[in-house]
Amino acid sequence: MNLALDVTPARKARIEIIPLIDVIFFLLATFVLFTLSLEKIASIETKFPLTGDPSIGPDSTLYLQASENGTYYWKIGKDAPAEVVMRDELRARLQHYVRSVKEPRVVVRGDRLARFSGAVFALDEIRAVGIKEIAVETMPSATGT
Repeated sequence: MNLALDVTPARKARIEIIPLIDVIFFLLATFVLFTLSLEKIASIETKFPLTGDPSIGPDSTLYLQASENGTYYWKIGKDAPAEVVMRDELRARLQHYVRSVKEPRVVVRGDRLARFSGAVFALDEIRAVGIKEIAVETMPSATGT
């Protein structure tokens, strides 16, 4: 006796490539949009030199040099002679400098044996009196120059 079963043969599983490509593109687009939203662009305001009259007034830049023994050498202008300033009188001198100069600028430097703490103290005092234009010279210079 032959019984005929009404069973359809099992179909072989197939992977459809078109929906797979759609899912991959969706994940790629989501990843790109997510990474772009993570990027925070930060900028620093810069002041560019003005063009125009090439005549420059006298150099009123303050050069403040920290020395090994905790004193500072103070000079206004590149070619001026340096004066010795004690740590205690630095803030008063800086306040007088801010009042007497239209655009106060300071270059902090150190001699070869100066400690970093002396330069940091000078930077703290400079910022405390409100000077915004500060530069730090990275090459050591001869003491008192």
